[in-house]
Amino acid sequence: MTATADKHYDVIIIGSGSGNSIPSPAYDDLSIALVEEGRFGGTCLNVGCIPTKMYVLAADAALNAREAGRLGVHASVDSVDWDSIRERVFAKRIDPIAEGGEAYRRGTETPNIDVYDQHARFVGERTIVTGQGDTQRTISADQVIIAAGSRTSVPQFVLDSGVDYRTNADVMRMDTLPKEMIILGAGYIACEFAHVFSALGVTVHVINRSGLMVRHCDGDVAQRFTDVVTNNWDVHLNTVIDELSADGDDIVATLSDGTTVRGQELLVATGRTPNGDLMDLDKGGVEMTDDGRVAVDAFGRTSADGVWALGDVSSAHQLKHVANFEATAVFQNVLACRDGGANAESRLRTQSKGVVPSAIFSHPQIGQVGMTEEQATEWAQANGKEITVKVQDYSDVAYGWALEDTHGFCKLIADKHTGRLLGAHFIGEQAATLVQQCVQMIAFNIDCREAASQQYWIHPALPELLENALLGLEFDEA
Repeated sequence: MTATADKHYDVIIIGSGSGNSIPSPAYDDLSIALVEEGRFGGTCLNVGCIPTKMYVLAADAALNAREAGRLGVHASVDSVDWDSIRERVFAKRIDPIAEGGEAYRRGTETPNIDVYDQHARFVGERTIVTGQGDTQRTISADQVIIAAGSRTSVPQFVLDSGVDYRTNADVMRMDTLPKEMIILGAGYIACEFAHVFSALGVTVHVINRSGLMVRHCDGDVAQRFTDVVTNNWDVHLNTVIDELSADGDDIVATLSDGTTVRGQELLVATGRTPNGDLMDLDKGGVEMTDDGRVAVDAFGRTSADGVWALGDVSSAHQLKHVANFEATAVFQNVLACRDGGANAESRLRTQSKGVVPSAIFSHPQIGQVGMTEEQATEWAQANGKEITVKVQDYSDVAYGWALEDTHGFCKLIADKHTGRLLGAHFIGEQAATLVQQCVQMIAFNIDCREAASQQYWIHPALPELLENALLGLEFDEA
């Protein structure tokens, strides 16, 4: 039975990350409830993409100064002013944006929008409750958009240990910079923070249960990254924490490899959990997948009529650029369904635009799109195809040679017959930027041979790395 609502809206949006981009001028004639229990802007703005990269910028500056001697520039890092770094990121940049975004939605500029600032849970068909006690409100809508994001997954043994721990949600706002830090995990979040804190002078102990860092990457990239960072961080591979305990101000981790490490902070970066399990979705008729995501079709529709989902709460790709694209699709689809008509279905827009690129802003940097060599090999065997692979070192091109780069490379995988690019993987300087042209090649089905020969490549810029890699691929004769 659906609860009686205190107020009914045209649209309820749960989450102010990518969901907050939906109320555009096309929604001006709709009544909207925007529900956000945390800070406006979601994970990306407050505790994810943007502030972490601002910390990476400071870390890169410190690391470049320490390594400048190889270029004949003798510099050093006299000190790291953690308070100033934190203030620049949050007090001067991030927090004013988050606060301004909420004030804007609450202000006279968007009179059709009501903001609810407490947790949302379903109590019936397109009906939710926010808050509790005197602050509890029940609201309903013709259409509901779930954009509630995700949260850090914390292993049970960490919770059971009783020791204090950090996640990406609070580690950047620490009062002081520790001398040592234990980092649990080896994915992109763990590796970005390991770079940040190591470069700022912290001894980092990285605990990784597998034999490779960033094991979701192409095998050669993961191996090269692992080889490089094990020289810079105290990395424990194929290792788990057997016991966590507190010793004064220190956290002590007894490891399965027979060693003991300690630090003043423990950072847990072992993946993220979609927030749908916190929302009583079943009471709204919204089904979930076996891995805990809100189940959606190609257009973002859930199993409940008039309920949509986007971003980390439903996507297998927990990436902001994916959430943003899904938001634009849902934005159009909600309007199409509201307007109705015989051709409403034909006006629905898919949430996917093909292969998804990603990047890791660690040191070295990683940029990737499409299949790994392992995936491409399996694809070729299953479909009677043949692939061609080229690995091009940074040092083979002028700018990479000038950088004196000793570990960076580009790896391309293509269909040997058609010339179609299947995957591209960069590790090294500007990797996240260099991969973008490969994203375009895959998205627009550009033949690798034409991409190499039918355009100018600026000399001596780093994209020559891609040019040479394309020219190095071996294809069947036309």
